Amino acid sequence: MSSLRRFLLVTASLCSMLALPAFASSAVKTPNFEKVKLANGTTLLLMERHDVPLIAFTAIIRGGALTDPEDRLGTANLLAGLLEKGAGARDANAFAETVASVGGSISAGASTESISVSGSFLARDQKLMVELLADVLQRPRLEQSQFQALRGRYIEFIRAAKDSNRSSLTSIYGAASLFGAHPYGRPVGGSEASLAAIEHADVQRYYQDHVGADRVIIAVAGDFKTAQLKSLLSRAFANWRKAGQPLPSVPQPTRIASRRVLLIDAPDAVQSYFWAGNVSVAKNDPRRAPLDIVNTLFGGRFTSMLNTELRIKSGLSYGASSGFDRMAEGGSWELRSFTRTEKTIEAIDLAFATLDRLHDGAIDETQLQSARSYVLGQYPLGLETASQWASQLATLEFYGLDRSYIDDYGTALAAVQLDAAKDAVAAVIPPSERLMLVVIGKAEAIRDGLRKYGPLTEMKLSDPQFHPAPGVNP
Repeated sequence: MSSLRRFLLVTASLCSMLALPAFASSAVKTPNFEKVKLANGTTLLLMERHDVPLIAFTAIIRGGALTDPEDRLGTANLLAGLLEKGAGARDANAFAETVASVGGSISAGASTESISVSGSFLARDQKLMVELLADVLQRPRLEQSQFQALRGRYIEFIRAAKDSNRSSLTSIYGAASLFGAHPYGRPVGGSEASLAAIEHADVQRYYQDHVGADRVIIAVAGDFKTAQLKSLLSRAFANWRKAGQPLPSVPQPTRIASRRVLLIDAPDAVQSYFWAGNVSVAKNDPRRAPLDIVNTLFGGRFTSMLNTELRIKSGLSYGASSGFDRMAEGGSWELRSFTRTEKTIEAIDLAFATLDRLHDGAIDETQLQSARSYVLGQYPLGLETASQWASQLATLEFYGLDRSYIDDYGTALAAVQLDAAKDAVAAVIPPSERLMLVVIGKAEAIRDGLRKYGPLTEMKLSDPQFHPAPGVNP
């Protein structure tokens, strides 16, 4: 952490403790910006800032993994990777060299609900920036050779994670088990099996069906003149076609009512990685402030209840945490940790007992104040740079939120009372008896112990997908 960032963090935390209401009401205010809607549906958001000679952008394409064909999961993520591999008149090498030659950056990625393209350039290169962004979105090359290489690389990434980074997989198995056939359960990166089934033509078809002017939000923040950049972007995107297919409707996911267990057998494992969660609230849920405070107390910082019990006091794990994944129609709340194979059941028992303590009213006024100060101190640090503001503007537009989502957050945090925090726990945080539990570990050593938590389904880590085969329930 830089000395400036550390100073800002300490200063913000002190202010929140010494003058909480005043600080909260003025912690972050959204700078003025202009919104432009083109006739073809493209949305432009322009925030003029002259603190540094940089311009940053975030373009969000509605869709993402939830628009993947059911038998071709990972298609949106493959497309996102290919967007960086040449566009317009430039092949992959020429495109990368052009961006690097001016000190710029462009990257793309996918999530459950969208594909995003982000980047930054010096202010003097804004014309080139618009040209390259227009090429990426409207004229990606999607070359066969690049597709083959990227698909193979993504399959190897999954295999490598199964070998040496298993903690990164628990949330993927968790979402697949928790959401089932709901689109939110789809692995964004696909699986070994689904990626192997994707053909070059599938990606080309996906681009035509699901990328177009009416799906795109382009947010730009930085050192520019609004009228000039608006003109450049309008000319670049005004004649773009719309997406070939409509967005699918996404129903609200349903919470599970009782505990279930998925065991992923890794015969060579010396550690067990576990994840437990349930369906939770959407991005626009009005209880955001009390829920953020409660989650900070339970598993959102180093001194949280969960990490204190599993790491600091018992030494069962090097880390334990919890968090929300909020999306348009819902999302999940989850806890996660890992431990030695022989301590698996003890660690899970302790995690569940800690969650039960939260539901039994373990938090008090002092803890509430501490967590509130922590969140207030952290929040402004995510809204400083042009890149951060471009991302925030695009996110607000994507979820249909207004600037009060940012501007009023500090005030909402300051207003949270202990009763409201406890009500949020009762209403939203799942109790231990209503969790989907996922464990990656040595089945021979932990299978019998896991059965006490609920009906157990088992699969192998070597299986080429992230959900068990139908009818598998030893």
